[in-house]
Amino acid sequence: MDIRKLVKPNIRSLRAYQAEEIPCRVKLDANESPFGMTVLKSVRTNRYPDPGARELRKLVAAELRVRPENVLHGNGSDELIYCLIAAFGGPVMYPVPTFSMYGIIAQALGERRIEVPLDGAFDLDIKNCASHVKKSRPRLVFLSSPNNPTGNSFSHDRIVRIIRQSGGIVVVDEAYQPFSDKKSFVPLLKKHRNLVVLRTLSKIGLAALRVGFMIADKDVVTEVNKVRLPFNVNALSQKVATDALRNREQRKGNINRIVAGRKMLLKNLEGIEGITVYPSDANFILFRVNNGDRVHRELLRHGILIRNMKGVAEGCLRVSVGAERENRAFLKALRVLM
Repeated sequence: MDIRKLVKPNIRSLRAYQAEEIPCRVKLDANESPFGMTVLKSVRTNRYPDPGARELRKLVAAELRVRPENVLHGNGSDELIYCLIAAFGGPVMYPVPTFSMYGIIAQALGERRIEVPLDGAFDLDIKNCASHVKKSRPRLVFLSSPNNPTGNSFSHDRIVRIIRQSGGIVVVDEAYQPFSDKKSFVPLLKKHRNLVVLRTLSKIGLAALRVGFMIADKDVVTEVNKVRLPFNVNALSQKVATDALRNREQRKGNINRIVAGRKMLLKNLEGIEGITVYPSDANFILFRVNNGDRVHRELLRHGILIRNMKGVAEGCLRVSVGAERENRAFLKALRVLM
């Protein structure tokens, strides 16, 4: 039996997201935080977790100055992207290059994808975006700001224009916003009922938990919650995330260390001949070299793993901000290669 013949055509042509684990001594490829959190891990294992994650949502709501009914929890923000597309359907519009899961999930669910290239400064091509919003009427628009893999935040006024012009839901994915000095879009939720903001704990030292949040109008939360699987965030993750959110001082300290490491990396990368460095508001830096494949391969020979953006941003490599020793090991190896 040919199993592939039983698979839906949109799934048959879909390529699974690759999260390959490559042995290395310095791992700077996945935009993870090099710093963890001091937390308690006591939890009863014989009971199902709170299906509404009430305590966790209450803490998030208080921090973001919204009501708990404006917050929906997810098994990472990936699951919430899935739920949004499952609930609202397509067409699904997003700029490219950007986070690949928008397109992967849209295709998996059989929805039409509209990919709009960024402009030369990696900002939103507002004329092209506005044209597609008017012509194609996407039900969902995903905007990652700061954007992965480019690292920059999109222009605030361009995002607002898309929100105002769209007749569908506009999702501003703020996975990397904690590392940026740009304002969050959460305060704009009161003005725009079609705005959704995504947040995650993965980038600030809690990637192992898989905990994300959607902040939106109560009616949007109600509809998306219909397709959320019950008990989607396990009890251990809820407990650890709750304790970590209460430990604001440690969380803020880790974020400040990452921002300081990013500044150090940017300064040093800009001083290496043959490298073009792009500005970043995130916990990673995108840079371009003449032979990205060779540099990536040779760095790995030195035990340094970063991300090769071949096929997404040609000639570019992406390095996550690590601990100080990891950042210096990366720079030392890169200087030798260049």
